[in-house]
Amino acid sequence: MRLIFLVFQLGLILRTEAQLPDACLLSDTNRPPKNTDITVVCGTQNMDLSIYICPMYQALYNESMMVLNNQFNTPECFGKADWNVTPPVLKFRFPMNESVVSSCKNSFKITTQVGTGDFADFSNVQFVNISGAVTSVDPSAGMITYRQQIKYMFSCFYPMQYLLNNTQVAISGVSLAIRDNNGSFITTLSMQLYEDSLYTKILTIPQTGLNLKTKIYVAVKATNLTERFNVLLDRCYASTNPYPMLTTYYDLFVGCQRDPQTKVELNGASQKAYFSFEAFRFVEHKNQTVSTFYLHCVTRLCEVASCSALMPNCGAKKRRKREAADAIGNGTVTSPAIVVGKLSSGDAQTFSASLGMPPEANYSSPVVAVIVCIVILTILLVAMGVYFALFIKRKKTIMQ
Repeated sequence: MRLIFLVFQLGLILRTEAQLPDACLLSDTNRPPKNTDITVVCGTQNMDLSIYICPMYQALYNESMMVLNNQFNTPECFGKADWNVTPPVLKFRFPMNESVVSSCKNSFKITTQVGTGDFADFSNVQFVNISGAVTSVDPSAGMITYRQQIKYMFSCFYPMQYLLNNTQVAISGVSLAIRDNNGSFITTLSMQLYEDSLYTKILTIPQTGLNLKTKIYVAVKATNLTERFNVLLDRCYASTNPYPMLTTYYDLFVGCQRDPQTKVELNGASQKAYFSFEAFRFVEHKNQTVSTFYLHCVTRLCEVASCSALMPNCGAKKRRKREAADAIGNGTVTSPAIVVGKLSSGDAQTFSASLGMPPEANYSSPVVAVIVCIVILTILLVAMGVYFALFIKRKKTIMQ
């Protein structure tokens, strides 16, 4: 009986070798499996795994016998063979959301570490680690096997802080991803300016610019984000450059430090963040008709249960102010251009006079004519009053 079983196993081996695909006959990957057979791409929206197929046949398996984390009863946990590339590969892809990641029993862990580098001044930083294995399924029905198990391990590390050199992307919205060991955790952030506190009316900026001290409401929103995370703004500032570089800048808020006219209404408690400030001009634009600047917000994610702990503790000793050099290379979500004119809301005449403009320049010709007429009429009335007073006095003197 044992001899019969061995003969069966030998026949199965020969059968498998005889079915070696033509694409593998002359391939450099027609060899036993190695750790380097797997390529992991922790992409912006999906995790992608590519594994050479030919070594699987060398180990007496095929592409249909490889599955994520032994989940052979779950169809979406199997890969798809791509025979159109050289060498042929078995591909696995799953979107970057927790439900899909966990459906194939991948490990999804969140850790918190002390903030370093660009976030050293603020608070702790959270990371997501997603890991798992692609394993072989042995079809042997007996108590022994001659097949060596294949197990390809993979792991992706995703910092939930967002830094991106956005000099190559659109200003009004950026797709954000952090790269670490080829890893990316993705969401899409956008910044929108509004003119009302309900954040319903989009701000329209005239060519002549906004008036000084005009209230501007800012919303930073995340889309394509799981409910497990919120948006947290660590710093928002204005600069004269559309890209976060070492140019003139002014902090609206950073940590516990805040501009007196800036009000943070929502932060770290939703997938939206709201704040407002009043329009101003940069001093370097004093000789220009309008002052143009851009808002930049250093934005990251926080786990819903931990967001409150990651907010800066403004009751404690304040941390040092971020140096300008810390901003080098930072990429943030950036607003469209904000243009501010020279006029101040409610005090246009006084403000223009203070710029050295003659007061007459504020009046049109018809207004000047009316003023002149009123002055002349007043002089005539006074003269007539004096004349009648002297006439009556003289007449009384004659009668006496």
